[in-house]
Amino acid sequence: MSEPLFTAAEQKRFDDEIAVLLSHYPNDRKSASMLPALRVLQTIKGWLPPEGMKLVAERLETTVAHCYEVATFYVMFHTEKPGKYVIDVCTNLSCALRGAEGMLKYMEQKLNTHAGTRGEKYFLRETECLASCGTAPCLQINEDHHENLTKQKLDALLEKLS
Repeated sequence: MSEPLFTAAEQKRFDDEIAVLLSHYPNDRKSASMLPALRVLQTIKGWLPPEGMKLVAERLETTVAHCYEVATFYVMFHTEKPGKYVIDVCTNLSCALRGAEGMLKYMEQKLNTHAGTRGEKYFLRETECLASCGTAPCLQINEDHHENLTKQKLDALLEKLS
């Protein structure tokens, strides 16, 4: 027998938050709340497990396939369990001109991983623009934004993750 998706407290939180979301949409347009509903699930579980996607589909009266279509379109959603720390390094033009690619290589060495590889502790990945062109290079760790990065700042950030 497999473990349940949610603890009792998580189930209550999911039910309550989905109910609030659905109250903002017409009954015949429940699927319009897809993005925030997926966000609720991911906030609770840390990713979008298949059983959770099925539950979201049921609550929004849509298909599981539609949930996956939406979830896989956006990089902020994780349909596979990521590491404890999701580190998004911007390598778009402004960041690249300020050394982002070297910063990414440095992080790969420091964390003993490669960008795009999911590990238990780290999921380091190259990402598109994080909207900090004037304060490049930048990255996000679990969606916390960090700008004007140097090797010293990176070392301090990574030290806090250990």
